[in-house]
Amino acid sequence: MSTPKAAARLQKLPPYLFAQLEKKISDKRAAGVDVISLGIGDPDTPTPELVVRAMQEHVANPNTHQYPSNRGRDSFREGIAAFYASRFGVELDPATEIIPALGAKEAIANINLAFLDPGDVVLASDPGYPVYTNGPIIAGAEPVPMPLVPELGFQPDLNAIPADVADRAKLLYVNYPNNPTGAVIEDDFFARLVAFATKHDIIVVHDNAYSEITFDGYRAPSFLETPGAKEIGIEVFSLSKTYNMTGWRSGAVVGNADLVAAYWQLKTNIDSGMFEAIQEASIAALASDQSSVAQMCEIYRRRRDVLVDALRAIGMEVNAPKGTIYLWTRVPDGHTSASFAELVLEEAAVVISPGAAYGPSGEGFVRMSLTVDDARLNEAAERIAKLIK
Repeated sequence: MSTPKAAARLQKLPPYLFAQLEKKISDKRAAGVDVISLGIGDPDTPTPELVVRAMQEHVANPNTHQYPSNRGRDSFREGIAAFYASRFGVELDPATEIIPALGAKEAIANINLAFLDPGDVVLASDPGYPVYTNGPIIAGAEPVPMPLVPELGFQPDLNAIPADVADRAKLLYVNYPNNPTGAVIEDDFFARLVAFATKHDIIVVHDNAYSEITFDGYRAPSFLETPGAKEIGIEVFSLSKTYNMTGWRSGAVVGNADLVAAYWQLKTNIDSGMFEAIQEASIAALASDQSSVAQMCEIYRRRRDVLVDALRAIGMEVNAPKGTIYLWTRVPDGHTSASFAELVLEEAAVVISPGAAYGPSGEGFVRMSLTVDDARLNEAAERIAKLIK
């Protein structure tokens, strides 16, 4: 028997960035190297105790042990709706406009399968979360990057998208507060996006993973707050970063009822829904007084300032973002994003993410995560400083 071959669609996929980083970290640590990882945005502080207690209570309840519904418990959908009403002023119908997601990554990947046919065009933020481009490839569609550049506040120039490309586009992915750049929306971009998507009959998918992780008095909006947004789009909301629940895989797809129904139809054929004890623990997180979120934001703000000051002291160009858990910084002269990330890993044992791995417009930048404590951040900066000097 000849060696089995993977499907052609897998051969079209680039290596997944974070899987590569995990292997590099593992290999270095196995060799006894003291690695500081600023490469993966996985919170290092525990899930809030009230969420853990709720999980312990409900996992012991045999009523949660059977197959869940893909639609989720009424209480889960009502909890999401209550959070959106209180936090964003957005009214959602729990019966038709909310479906649980097994984290944002699953939702984004499945959205491609739900709405794309081979040959469709997808407009994707560049740089952006790799699933915005890898997901369409799996679905047989064509991802087209929308460059995000500092001069435009890391917003896509919608007027620069060729009309023929816009007319062929089926989906458009954006994400604010933005991973990897840390950019936030403080103008009328969402309104301009609604007008653009309406004109070209494009489904907007807003990845709302970082709305609660903000600093300096900034409060991130929901895309669905924008007039007309619910007519043309959906939002992916995740509890992963907000409540330090990355391993729990809890989120929701919310917005346009027809789009939510199509996503649910796909999911009924792919998975069996979210464990109901996790749904109940998620409700506890959303219904809490959010003091744990405020405490977490203060930790990240302090870490942001520590790393920004340390990088500026060694001559690196970096802005202090108003949101997310990342710094997006230019590489020193003479380096590409990949060469600098490789140098820092091999010579300083610090893992950072090369910007080009998030898209062509990420070239010349690297992303650094704030998910290690102050002392390790300072040590990482000191190790990098020795290289630059």
